[in-house]
Amino acid sequence: MPLGTSRLLRLFAIAVLMISGLVVTAAPAGAATSKVLNYQFQWQENYYFCGPAATRMALTARGKYFTQSYIAGRLGTTTNGTNSAADTTRVLNNLGATAFYETKWIPGQSATQAEINRLQWDVVYDIDRNYPIVANVVGSAMDTDGDWHTYSGGHYLTIVGYSNNGWTVKLADSADANGYGWYWMDTTRMAHWIAARGYSA
Repeated sequence: MPLGTSRLLRLFAIAVLMISGLVVTAAPAGAATSKVLNYQFQWQENYYFCGPAATRMALTARGKYFTQSYIAGRLGTTTNGTNSAADTTRVLNNLGATAFYETKWIPGQSATQAEINRLQWDVVYDIDRNYPIVANVVGSAMDTDGDWHTYSGGHYLTIVGYSNNGWTVKLADSADANGYGWYWMDTTRMAHWIAARGYSA
């Protein structure tokens, strides 16, 4: 079955479950329990380039290398930042020469269980196919080491891996205050961190 058809069927199944109030708790059939992609990390070049930096890291996992400044121009990034996940989706598809990415919104102030399960599903499905996820977050969230990460004005991160069948994600963070540039986070916490914004998957 072609990838496009398979992806449409997956999205249709998720939509039916969400509409009916049911939840998806299993990883995609045949998925591994953990996977981390190879990517090229870069710190963001200035305080408003988190969107370009996160998008760039996702593209490097696909063998596409561009400067942060070039990506910023394509995203429409200004000193106010990058507008929304819709922009990262558009640029990931355009510069990655693909139609794989879609924008997923978590519109409430916190994620519903269905939205949490959708993120877990997307993480496993996308990472298994070597497509990192770019997420737009706002506020504070704690990683698996107990360290807090706070972006009151919003921030973009790249999900580059998962463990625990997708219930824990590895994040590449171009502005990590701890200086590592990456950390792990529970997927439920990640979904709540994305709430009121969206992600490209």
